[in-house]
Amino acid sequence: MALFKNPFDATSKLSGCGCGRHVSQAAHDAELTCSPADAAPEESYRRTVETAVMKAIFPNDLSRRRFLDAVGTSTAAAVLSSIFPIATATEVFAQAGGLEKKALKVGFIPITCATPIIMADPLGFYKKHGLDVEVNKAAGWAVIRDKTINKEYDAAHMLSPMPLAISLGIGSNPIPYTMPAVENINGQAITLAIKHKDKRDPKSWKGFKFAVPFDYSMHNYLLRYYLAEHGIDPDTDVQIRAVPPPEMVANLRADNIDGFLAPDPVNQRAVYDGVGFIHILSKEIWDGHPCCAFAASREFITQAPNSYAALLRSIIDATAFATKAENRKQIAEAIAPANYLNQPVTVVEQVLTGTYADGLGQVKRDPKRIDFDPFPWQDFAVWILTQMKRWGQIKGDVDYKAVASQVFLETDTAKLMKEAGLEPPTPGSKKIVVMGKSFDPAKPADYINSFAIKRS
Repeated sequence: MALFKNPFDATSKLSGCGCGRHVSQAAHDAELTCSPADAAPEESYRRTVETAVMKAIFPNDLSRRRFLDAVGTSTAAAVLSSIFPIATATEVFAQAGGLEKKALKVGFIPITCATPIIMADPLGFYKKHGLDVEVNKAAGWAVIRDKTINKEYDAAHMLSPMPLAISLGIGSNPIPYTMPAVENINGQAITLAIKHKDKRDPKSWKGFKFAVPFDYSMHNYLLRYYLAEHGIDPDTDVQIRAVPPPEMVANLRADNIDGFLAPDPVNQRAVYDGVGFIHILSKEIWDGHPCCAFAASREFITQAPNSYAALLRSIIDATAFATKAENRKQIAEAIAPANYLNQPVTVVEQVLTGTYADGLGQVKRDPKRIDFDPFPWQDFAVWILTQMKRWGQIKGDVDYKAVASQVFLETDTAKLMKEAGLEPPTPGSKKIVVMGKSFDPAKPADYINSFAIKRS
């Protein structure tokens, strides 16, 4: 990863820009969000000021190198500080050219899908990028949507279909919204009440009452897909209702519902409490499917581009940390407390490590039960839009590709992934297979028409 060049290093050249990623300082200045990915913000600002002063005193690298060779690094730094107020200039630079807004509020629902957004607080990823972020727990997805639209939150943890629905005006007034990062892939399951442990064939589920977190959710679309593939019409043969994730286990215990397709740790908590069993992981329906997302309004991105970039960098850094299996137990301990997930650590650990009890007396192991990959594939968006169309949420024609490119910001994320030392994938290279059926994002209408059970 690129570092700001050290002006006291005789072997470095101060030509180009201070961060080392541009051919000139003018090119650097044109990109306001430019900053080193592996340095703290205050270190970045100080190094920029030192470099500018050193270049002013020594216009060419040869004279600077001779000076450093003659007096040494420590003496050179002391001399520079004695003739120019480095500390004061750094503070002024940070205030003038840095973040438009350091104190931000980000809403989240207490589920493991929000892991990068939540863990970035106790593990210091927000502070690393100069932000003072208050992560606020919300009761349900409608609350998240409304508070974000009303600007009570600067950004939010959302279900990946929600920014699409908001942008299209489905379920709310149309507002240009974006999804620059996927929070998690996989990490959901179909859980049934323990009384149904002998009803493993979905064809026997007619009359069941199911819960999903929200109408505009991968949970809703994956459950409908799974039921329809087994010949069950999700609108006539069963009931599907929206229930906030924190209330799902209580509803299962009270016999108000027969099961749910829910985010974790809800599924594992049902097992922990002895009221349900895990029928199937969502990755067995579609391995690698997106679930939740980091979302922000187009207005926030436009009005506070530096703060937006710092926030996205924080999320990407946290996501990279979460991808490593050796970090999962530490993360579980960090996000389990009452102000975050409010769950027993053992429940969160079972989800994040993938070694878990299934509620039927077996211990299963699947390290990819939940995983983390921030890239917002536009092909994901097209698939989601086809399901919105399939089930009648979208009326009339839709330009799938245009909507996907406006909401799922592949370019922004690819750029910041590179800065964080991650290798972004090649756009358009994602292969999507749901229950053995391949999806071609170039032919969304054909895909919808191929299903026997649909509303459109």
